Amino acid sequence: MIKAIVAGAAGRMGSTIIRHILKTEGIQLVAAFEHPQSAVLGKDVAEILGLPEKTGVVVEDSLEKVIEKGDVIIDFTFHTASLAHARINARYGKAMVIGTTGFSREELTEIHELARKHFPLVQAYNMSLGINLLYKLVELATRILGQDFDIEIVEAHHRMKKDAPSGTALALAQVIARTLGWDESSFRFCREGIIGERPRKEIGIQTIRAGEIVGEHTVLFAGPGERLELTHRAASRDTFARGAVRAALWVVGKEPGVYDMHDVLGLKEV
Repeated sequence: MIKAIVAGAAGRMGSTIIRHILKTEGIQLVAAFEHPQSAVLGKDVAEILGLPEKTGVVVEDSLEKVIEKGDVIIDFTFHTASLAHARINARYGKAMVIGTTGFSREELTEIHELARKHFPLVQAYNMSLGINLLYKLVELATRILGQDFDIEIVEAHHRMKKDAPSGTALALAQVIARTLGWDESSFRFCREGIIGERPRKEIGIQTIRAGEIVGEHTVLFAGPGERLELTHRAASRDTFARGAVRAALWVVGKEPGVYDMHDVLGLKEV
């Protein structure tokens, strides 16, 4: 039985992940924690989720208080918090699943360096099966169309999302750039005013923030006389939570290093 610790237990993703752990075979919730000012500290996670029966797992105020209880830490919190948790975990070597977005290049580099030395990590900006298949489809479409078609990415999320563009949109842009042999100087995040003709070597990335949109990503290939659009829409956060729990079951026991959902889902061989 895999023993799981969930960071950000009262957050949108943390609470959804806990629900999935409680109903998934082979994994057990042994601890959960929140930031020291959280109103849910000391409460049973059942109270947070509105469940009728207590789980026996109360919310603590730090990872260090609970880390020795578990085999894997699942973290969908905030970029600075996730980095702090990785630094703590470097002393313990527990497996980690990080789905947090908004990392700077320096933060993500440090997390990956810690993982390569000290613990196995599944890190991905989006853990849904559909999105990870979309990465593969976009790579294929870029190989076939990319030299002759303009490529744009449009992403939409709820009004509370703090970072823009989404980590998934950036990951899609990186797939396209890598396939074409380009670098991130080809990314175009905003257009305004008299911008002139669109250059050929450009990947447009557009952001929408509105209402309660869980997550939508479209990659548009526009060429002479035709257009191809590849779209993924998430109907609920359950999609991401299922992927996170699947990653947690997979990563425990792996060698220290950085893995992604393509490793978890076996898509690297596709």
